[in-house]
Amino acid sequence: MKKHMVVIGGGITGVTSAYALVQQGFEVTLIEKNRYPGMETSYANGGQLSASNAEVWTHPSTIIKGLKWMFKNDAPLLMNPTPTWHKLSWMAEFMAAMPKYRDNTIATAQLAIESREHHFAWAKAEGIEFDHKREGILHFYRDKKGFDHAGQVSKLLAQGGLPRRAVTPEEIKAIEPTLHGNYYGGYFTESDSTGDIHKFTYGLAKACERLGVKILNEHEVLSVAANGQSAFVQVRHAGDTDSLTFDGIVICAGVHGRRLAAQLGDRLNIYPVKGYSITVNLPDGASQAAAPQVSLLDDETKLVTSRLGDDRFRVAGTAEFNGINLDIRADRIQPLIQWVNQCFPDIDTRKVVPWAGLRPMMPNMLPRVGAGKKANVFYNTGHGHLGWTLSAITAHQLAGHVMAGMKDNVRSFVTPATA
Repeated sequence: MKKHMVVIGGGITGVTSAYALVQQGFEVTLIEKNRYPGMETSYANGGQLSASNAEVWTHPSTIIKGLKWMFKNDAPLLMNPTPTWHKLSWMAEFMAAMPKYRDNTIATAQLAIESREHHFAWAKAEGIEFDHKREGILHFYRDKKGFDHAGQVSKLLAQGGLPRRAVTPEEIKAIEPTLHGNYYGGYFTESDSTGDIHKFTYGLAKACERLGVKILNEHEVLSVAANGQSAFVQVRHAGDTDSLTFDGIVICAGVHGRRLAAQLGDRLNIYPVKGYSITVNLPDGASQAAAPQVSLLDDETKLVTSRLGDDRFRVAGTAEFNGINLDIRADRIQPLIQWVNQCFPDIDTRKVVPWAGLRPMMPNMLPRVGAGKKANVFYNTGHGHLGWTLSAITAHQLAGHVMAGMKDNVRSFVTPATA
């Protein structure tokens, strides 16, 4: 008899987890509080599938920049100085992870490279259209210091299996002719790509349903519990409360996973790190011609871009440590618009859609994938700034953990034919 797993959270990690589990023969129910999957952090991120952005943040320069920018509202990294126990404990563990900076960067690059093959195969197998562009990602630097640091990062990425090449200012112009400004140099990763994360998540959710996954949208999870044999989820839907029972549970609830993990007897020190984006609608041929085709990362401002079809341009970035807070601040959005006006002055920025999302970030910058204390509890969460980039490989890993943990399941773990 099939084991019935419940996946909590319908963002990119929840949907990929459900897809990987149903392919392994599990009965799967996916619970999502919004009307559709992929409506929160998986809605309007930077759009990059970026192994080249695998460098973890646990580097001394992050602390220095954070202190420097603390009282500058438009800074790329902004921390609310009000102390909380959660924030202090997270920061202490963040600093404790600094000695593993090199190892964790290499490991993240390896995961990102493995993940992209699953993404591409799944999209092809399920016919998912998500504005995918395989034009590479160009990192550019405004000074020698930033460029030299990128050279050291490139050595770590190479150890993880990712080739990227240094480019001159002239080559930057040749790779992306629409980019204005003077730059010291850059690094170009031809194997990286971009797309619309919401379209991918929604499309894969529809594929899950075709494969038999039951998706409970507009169901708010009130509490969870498990005893090693059964998992219990209390939900609220349309004003009514119901209690559901499953064989096992997978937590993919983003920044809300910390609360649910505590109910299950596990410690999950995820902190919500807010990021902002703007989607610039390109209303005319002149704006469309002036917008870049190649995805970009500006190291100084920590902004990334992606071209979404003919008529949309996404700019995203910044990191704000301010708890679970989804307020869209004008003083955080305006620098993104100004950046577009500076770097792409011929784009019409009258029609800009702002957005904010909360990255679920672990202190060591690595996702939490695997079993909890109880035999039927599992986690796939905490992907930080690389949620989409890493989601397919961690879902594949999760399926292995669940197969091993739910030992009396009727099927043995095999690699999906589409993976």
